[in-house]
Amino acid sequence: MRSQDLAIPERALAIGAHPDDIELHAGATLAKWSALGCEVSLLVCTDGSKGTWDPQANLKELVAQRQAEQQESANRLGVGGEVIFLGWVDGELDSGAQACGQVAAHIRRLRPNVVIGHDPWRRWRLHPDHRHAGWLTTNAIVAARDPHFLPKLDLPPHRPDTLLLFEADEPDHAETTTGYDTIKTWALQAFVSQYKTTLGLPTTPSDNDLAGLKQRVAEELAQQGTTAGLPSAELFKLIDSS
Repeated sequence: MRSQDLAIPERALAIGAHPDDIELHAGATLAKWSALGCEVSLLVCTDGSKGTWDPQANLKELVAQRQAEQQESANRLGVGGEVIFLGWVDGELDSGAQACGQVAAHIRRLRPNVVIGHDPWRRWRLHPDHRHAGWLTTNAIVAARDPHFLPKLDLPPHRPDTLLLFEADEPDHAETTTGYDTIKTWALQAFVSQYKTTLGLPTTPSDNDLAGLKQRVAEELAQQGTTAGLPSAELFKLIDSS
C-alpha cells in the first residue's frame, strides 16, 4: 500500500451511483470519520428506480423508499452533512456537461477536503451508472477547481485535497476500519428494498440472517485489511495531485 489513514478531514463528500453504493464500499470509513469530527455529506446520482427484481413494482414508491432508506443509513453512519439526490433515472445516468455541472456545483458549495467515489477505470464493469458516476466524480473535481469552468455558477472554485476511488482494480490506500464493522452493517440494514437483490437476505430476515450479514461484512473488511497488513480496512485508489 502506498499510504494508510488520511488525517481526519474537516469535510468529506462521498458520491455514489445509487442508494447503498457508498455504504457498501466506504461505509466503515465514513462512520469512522464522522465519529472523529468530519462533516460527511453524501451525493447519490440516480433515483434507484431499477433496484428491484419485481416486474410489478410501483417504481414511484420504490424511489421514495430508497431515498428514505438512504437518509436512514446516513443517520446510522453519523453523517452530519447533507444527503443530496440528483435524481437521474436509474440506468440512464450519463457523464455529460449537465450532470457534471451539478456535481461540480455541490463540490464548490460544500468545499470538501476529500471526495470519495467510484473508480471509473475499473475493468470489465457492467453497470453503466457506476462508470458514469466515476467519470462525474473525476470530471466534476476538475470543473470545480478551475475558475474558467462553469462561469455562470455563482460559487468560487474549490480544489479538494484528495480523491479516494472505491472498487479500484489497483488500490493503494487503506483506511483502518477496526471497530466500525457493526456500524457499517447497521447502515446497510437500512436498505430494506435491497435485501434480496444486493445483500443476499430474505425479504424478512431472521436474527440469524442479520448475524450472517454482520459476519460477512466483518470478513470482507478483514480480507481487505490483510492486503494492507491491517486487521480491518477499506481500500481505495488515492489521487492527491494532477
